[in-house]
Amino acid sequence: MTQTSFTPGPDTLTEMRAALGCFATGVVVVTTETKRGPLAITANSFTSVSLTPPLVLWCPALQSKRHDPFVDATHFSIHVMAERDIDTALHFARNGEVFDTHDWVQSREGVPALAQALVRLDCTHHAAHPGGDHTILVGEVLRVSQRGDLGAGLVFHQGKYGRFTD
Repeated sequence: MTQTSFTPGPDTLTEMRAALGCFATGVVVVTTETKRGPLAITANSFTSVSLTPPLVLWCPALQSKRHDPFVDATHFSIHVMAERDIDTALHFARNGEVFDTHDWVQSREGVPALAQALVRLDCTHHAAHPGGDHTILVGEVLRVSQRGDLGAGLVFHQGKYGRFTD
């Protein structure tokens, strides 16, 4: 087997994306409330940071039209998507302002809470840090809601959605 190497840079963005795509991630939909109404975005840049205090992070792209409303939000909810909810993840990847075909209510903080999430983490804005072409948003988890009856989590790997099997 041959190993190839490259130096990350402007001429190797495709190769860099492919290399990073070898790491499977979960898929989340992040929601918040804005002056225009509810807003959502699909992300795979989510991870836990700390248990004490309970901190998580995700990273919206600077070029996204949805970047600033999320960075400015005082509260947001992170929804861990089930495999069967791939259509929801794809919908909010394309359009973050259309909620009329999705079952949701407002959380105590006034943030859209999707009904079909495996896990929902209701967060308050803890910190925002520059991260290259993204912003690293850290949220403190105020409340966790879980539904174990929705099946396996949705996974993103090498540009495709699917599930983990053992």
